[in-house]
Amino acid sequence: MARTLVITTTAAVATLVLLLVAAAPAPAIALDFGEKDLASEESLWALYERWRAQHTVSRNLGEKARRFNVFKANVRLIHEFNLGDEPYKLRLNRFGDMTADEFSRAYASSRIAHHRTFRGDQIRSDDGFVMHDSAAAATSLPSSVDWRAKGAVTGVKDQGQCGSCWAFSTVASVEGINAIRTGNLMSLSEQQLVDCDTSDSGCNGGLMDNAFQYIASNGGIASEEAYPYTAQQASTCYTAPPDVVTIDGYQDVPANNEAALQKAVAAQPVSVAIDASGSQFQFYSEGVLAGKCGTALDHGVAVVGYGVTVDGTKYWVVKNSWGAGWGENGYIRMKRNVKSKQGLCGIAMAASYPVKTSPNPKQGGVLRDEL
Repeated sequence: MARTLVITTTAAVATLVLLLVAAAPAPAIALDFGEKDLASEESLWALYERWRAQHTVSRNLGEKARRFNVFKANVRLIHEFNLGDEPYKLRLNRFGDMTADEFSRAYASSRIAHHRTFRGDQIRSDDGFVMHDSAAAATSLPSSVDWRAKGAVTGVKDQGQCGSCWAFSTVASVEGINAIRTGNLMSLSEQQLVDCDTSDSGCNGGLMDNAFQYIASNGGIASEEAYPYTAQQASTCYTAPPDVVTIDGYQDVPANNEAALQKAVAAQPVSVAIDASGSQFQFYSEGVLAGKCGTALDHGVAVVGYGVTVDGTKYWVVKNSWGAGWGENGYIRMKRNVKSKQGLCGIAMAASYPVKTSPNPKQGGVLRDEL
């Protein structure tokens, strides 16, 4: 069954064509090291102790010795990589003593490809893609877009060791379209999706399309303040908080089509799935990611803009959910318009966005943020 538009109402909206050139964010704070730190076991132990102190990592003696060996391997990997000429850099962050497999299982284990297979989706391409409204139907797109600069992106959040990236990706897009339509940026509840969206699997993974459908069918989603995140799935769904933001449905961007994805992002933040396995994601710090990666989609993120570097490299601006201490203050720039039709790390394979044409629910007799 091909992916289809799910929408209950339509309305004309003003065209949103923005010419924005945003400066790249500074890399997050991480522990720097040099050749002298790699010179001996003693210097490496000292570096490990500094790293543990900086990130408040507690280990018992047996675990500490085992983790030190992992740490050494990661430090050397980062050092050797940064000696090369790639357009991005790695740094020693809070994931410093985790193996690549441990990291992937803890932070990139949403099994998006698995969920899409069981839902029956088929990858399709459509070069004639037209979005549901005039906002994205513009024939001439801006060269750069940054929804952060337009007040449509909340602060970077942290999913913790819970495979709920799908919920964070969904919420980022819903927060974005709500801010665009109402002028009010509101942090919404990932925890409600984790606890209440029975089409998905809480901390064991999910699919953004399912979550969009839940929000539309449920009549909305609560605020982050009313239903805060706990990084674990509750045994029951908490139904008391009022749903403050609603959507009318969602639309899938044609698969394997970066031009269609650009058109969508020009109109609003868009949820995407990527293959986030490997050290390039675990230790990414700054620059435009352009390395080799697969298309086994395992992580949900949100594209909140795109741009071009001074040397002409085109990139996507991607909001992650690993905290502001990762990457470029919680963001990663990924190379855009690559040779592979799937996009770098599969970014163009399963993109979708929420549709919002109706006003938000009334709260206490007052309409929340008239459209």
